[in-house]
Amino acid sequence: MFQLGKTIVSEDIIQKDFVCNLGACKGECCVSGAAGAPLAKDEVAILKQIYPKVKPFLRPEGIAAIDLQGTHVLSATKELETPLVNQKECAYVTFSENGTAGCGIEDAYNAGAIDFKKPISCHLYPVRVQDYSEFSAVNYHKWPICDDACTLGNQLKVPVYKFVKQALVRKFGPNWYAELEKVAASLS
Repeated sequence: MFQLGKTIVSEDIIQKDFVCNLGACKGECCVSGAAGAPLAKDEVAILKQIYPKVKPFLRPEGIAAIDLQGTHVLSATKELETPLVNQKECAYVTFSENGTAGCGIEDAYNAGAIDFKKPISCHLYPVRVQDYSEFSAVNYHKWPICDDACTLGNQLKVPVYKFVKQALVRKFGPNWYAELEKVAASLS
């Protein structure tokens, strides 16, 4: 672990390799698990605002789940999350013809309908950020469904922090990321 500003960062994001391999996993991270994607407080208002423009990109099941539960939910542990369809996949999930999960929010973004790419927790994955009162913990989340992504990352020699560069810059800014690169260079 090392400190960058008000973050405590796990060395795993520098030392572990990762590149999403959707051909192998089919986007299982958007389908598996017991909860929706974590949401930041400011993302709740954003989802409410953009939902009318995202809705045409969603599946009927997702729309029904959002109509019933709202654009976000509060978990039993009081965490903000995306709603689920029948306690399974995220309500914002779409599926391609070959069954690969995608994101309706990101589809709307890519189509130019909105200017919000997707929740930061999704954009950062496999990096998870836990905010505390004095600092944020930046950790690598190891999940067996991403083993193919670890293998591909290792073959391509892409560390986690480089794979999620755009998301880390979005979350912490370009100066923070430049400092991260300096730490990575010193650890090599």
